[in-house]
Amino acid sequence: MFRRIAISALFAGGAAGAIAGALQLVFVQPILLHAELYESGQLVHFGGSAVSAAQDVLGMDIMRDGLSIIFSMAIYIGYAFLLAAAIALAQEQGHSVSVRQGLLWGLSGFVATQLAPGFSLAPEVPGVAAAEIVDRQIWWFLTVATAAVAMWLIGLSKSWRMWSLAIFLLAAPHLIGAPQPESFAGPVPPELGSLFVVRALGVGLVAWVLTGLFVSYFMKHEHAGAT
Repeated sequence: MFRRIAISALFAGGAAGAIAGALQLVFVQPILLHAELYESGQLVHFGGSAVSAAQDVLGMDIMRDGLSIIFSMAIYIGYAFLLAAAIALAQEQGHSVSVRQGLLWGLSGFVATQLAPGFSLAPEVPGVAAAEIVDRQIWWFLTVATAAVAMWLIGLSKSWRMWSLAIFLLAAPHLIGAPQPESFAGPVPPELGSLFVVRALGVGLVAWVLTGLFVSYFMKHEHAGAT
């Protein structure tokens, strides 16, 4: 079982992470680098701008871009380990998991790790106002944990009580409220921040769907090979 989980997670997470990293380089990283220019004062919202500086920073950097893809692969390998373990546990409880169902597992992972916490604590570009990082990290981890349990209950239970508990778990962190800054003022244009949120969540959605599909495929393949 551990061999199935490990091999599936390495291949699935590595492939999904590489694709996610490439998408981030094209759609997300330019926004981050652009926001850093506002954070450093090289660009000013509703003011003068340093176009040459922006062009220099936004150019290609092989080392930086390569490390970004490697880190993305490492992150999604970790996610794939968690997803593969959850799928294996579901199979032990008598639930069949097909490659097609891997799509739903991937969507559940996206909801738990990105959409649920992002509803009240959206992805942030450099330079925006934010609450204390420790408070945000604690709230994020608790939200992800409750959302993961909720998605498990929604997907694998058949009881209205469990579904009601799942809805409560999804809503509870947001009813309590995420840590927020005292003021939302910052040097970065809000248009840039909103574009970053949409693209970060979009890339995350694609990456998680691919992770679910790849994990379920490799686990099914490994199981067939073992039998």
